[in-house]
Amino acid sequence: MVWQEQVCRMPMGLDIVVTDRAPTRLPAPADGAGRPEPAAHRFVVHGPGEYLFVGVRGSTTPAPATPATDVWRPGEVIVGPGDICFYDADRPPALDAPEHVRLKVFLVPREALGLEERDLRRVMAAPVGRSSRLGTLLSPFLSELADTVSSSRPPVAELLAWNAVNLLATLATGHLGKDATGTPRVHSPLVSRIQRYIDLHLADPDLSPEAIAAAQHISVRYLHRLFQDEGTTVGRWIQRRRLEECRRDLLYRVRDRQTIAAVAGRWGFLSATHFSRVFRAAYGMSPSEWRDTAGRGARPRRAG
Repeated sequence: MVWQEQVCRMPMGLDIVVTDRAPTRLPAPADGAGRPEPAAHRFVVHGPGEYLFVGVRGSTTPAPATPATDVWRPGEVIVGPGDICFYDADRPPALDAPEHVRLKVFLVPREALGLEERDLRRVMAAPVGRSSRLGTLLSPFLSELADTVSSSRPPVAELLAWNAVNLLATLATGHLGKDATGTPRVHSPLVSRIQRYIDLHLADPDLSPEAIAAAQHISVRYLHRLFQDEGTTVGRWIQRRRLEECRRDLLYRVRDRQTIAAVAGRWGFLSATHFSRVFRAAYGMSPSEWRDTAGRGARPRRAG
């Protein structure tokens, strides 16, 4: 089916696709890496309205193989207007929808969500309902953000897109806060306190699980268990937060022309080479490419 779309491509690897005509299959990465067949499942919509999808793009590192017996997606997913549905962009599912529905699709790098592969499969297994607590809060906001990004000038559009990626990561993490019965999981207040402690000490290159555990008067083993229950690790959480602050500094301080090493050192990275490597793995470009793109204020490209 030929369909009209508006595509906004941002330098951090986020694509936003807005269309008023339903395709037969949801969007795949623009580089053609998607494998459109076979479709493991399909999304089914029964009426007009606006639908939000998040396509999780392929990782820069090989993902662990999924056993053939690991059935983690239903054959058919029923969605309603305003629901937010995650899907594997490398295997875009079929879409059964009326011809004239409005779709807003965020294609986001897998690393940007900061989740283990097994947790990503859980996120993709069921939509975030528009009437749920998370859906009520984020569905209208993400919808408006998609429209605003596509019509904004840089660097505002890039800041909005950066916030969209963070919101989607928050949404995915929050969606995991349900057990197998769908009952919301109560997160430990201790985890929130530890995360605040980490934020206050991100610039300290000696920040470590041992130092964090000692400050919170808990064992290192218990600290690791807390973060395991949250679907991540202490080290990944620290690195992700440091990368977010470095990316923000590179964008806001572009006119100061701070060196990459200075920004990395400011947030606890001892090696500029290591920082550049993990930055590229997370965002699909080097720190200098991100800084230079922000400085040029490149306009988002549109395709119709």
